[in-house]
Amino acid sequence: MSHPALFDLCCVGHLTLDRVITPKSSVEMAGGTSWYFSHALSRMPLRYGLVTAAGDLAGDAVHVLQNIGIAVRTLDAAHTVVFENRYGHNPDHRTQKVLQEATPFNTAQLEGINAKVFHLGPLVAGDISEAAIALLAAKGRVSLDVQGYLRKVVGEKVVPIDWSTKQRWLPFIHYLKVSEEELEVLTGTTDVEAGARILCRWGVQEAIVTLGSKGSLVCADEVLYAIPAYAPAHTIDTTGCGDTYMAGYLYQRVRGAAIPEAGRFAAAMATLKIEVSGPFSGEEASVRAVMEQQVLVS
Repeated sequence: MSHPALFDLCCVGHLTLDRVITPKSSVEMAGGTSWYFSHALSRMPLRYGLVTAAGDLAGDAVHVLQNIGIAVRTLDAAHTVVFENRYGHNPDHRTQKVLQEATPFNTAQLEGINAKVFHLGPLVAGDISEAAIALLAAKGRVSLDVQGYLRKVVGEKVVPIDWSTKQRWLPFIHYLKVSEEELEVLTGTTDVEAGARILCRWGVQEAIVTLGSKGSLVCADEVLYAIPAYAPAHTIDTTGCGDTYMAGYLYQRVRGAAIPEAGRFAAAMATLKIEVSGPFSGEEASVRAVMEQQVLVS
């Protein structure tokens, strides 16, 4: 990765080793927001870069990303984050353990990176410093998957926590991605529409709430956009589905698509991801085909 480089979209996040356990299988694979997000964009026509950290178990994953054409800046880390994701018969729910953590990112490591949109993918609290949000917001629009700020590791268990300084930092966030459960933690309400509006009142420009098989909701400028899900032909693996959704959403937004169009594209990309084990690796044409042919979930 050359510097200073201007990307349309740049992701910042650790690579992980994921142990994914379902009622039908148990596998080990690379993971993390940076892995699924990067794969989803690898065959899309835009300038994309990844800033990540590779520890003792992630070196091969970096080579895989480079081999599919991703511009990767790799930072030193002593250890790789190791997650155990266990799914039951309901694919929208999982239990999670963190078996190993990595060194957090700091602002000095990000000063030479320039992009129109930065997507931050912290995995646990402390992964990406809050000061990094302000640094990057001075260069471009910041997108945040909030999950890491709401996860504290106690032993190996992932304990949900609130983001205590959220109202200080959310005004720096243009795009905020939250799940339905994370929205409740942040806002204290189970009303999805009310919660999304609260996030926007706190300063977020576009609040994107993913609702699993029920679709998604986007709030911007006091307007709510309900985005239905597309029905998958079959459900194989939902790991990384939210990351894939956000890759599609931001890819479309950075190219000038309106929110409803970006949301539908993201939903179709997420459906294709669900139908395979591992990350999405298709092209824009395959996503468009889903949008044209498959049935929306009511």
